Amino acid sequence: MEQEKRFLREAVALARTNIEKGGRPFGAVAVRNGEVIASGVNQMLETGDPTSHAEMNALRLAAQRLGSPRLDGVAIYASGQPCPMCLAAMRMAGITEIAYAHSNADAEPYGLSTAAIYAELAKPLGEQSMRFRHVPVDETDAAPLYAEWQQRQKKD
Repeated sequence: MEQEKRFLREAVALARTNIEKGGRPFGAVAVRNGEVIASGVNQMLETGDPTSHAEMNALRLAAQRLGSPRLDGVAIYASGQPCPMCLAAMRMAGITEIAYAHSNADAEPYGLSTAAIYAELAKPLGEQSMRFRHVPVDETDAAPLYAEWQQRQKKD
């Protein structure tokens, strides 16, 4: 538990440093076998990239350093509760352990909570405010897209 708090304090320190640089108050560290292998801060304002969250930046750097998009055995420690995008990316990378220092409830008074997005995503797709629909495309002249990919994987 003390090690976990140490990594969370490191994530919060990154967030504070990011505030000093004019950024948003979010930091994250990626840890494997008790060692920080990557860290990141929210750089949305700096880069104009809406996906440049602290957790996403830590994931990108960890994947580069490990040479794989699979991050099994890596834990993420974040200054704030990860948003749905970051949570989904962590799941897709194989992360099974996440800890955060500040909750959405802590962030709500400052306009930094993602609780409303979590609530929206919990609704069936047809009830969400975002228009989302499946529109099949006729590909009669080509192999099915995913079958083509699978065949190429077998050749490599």
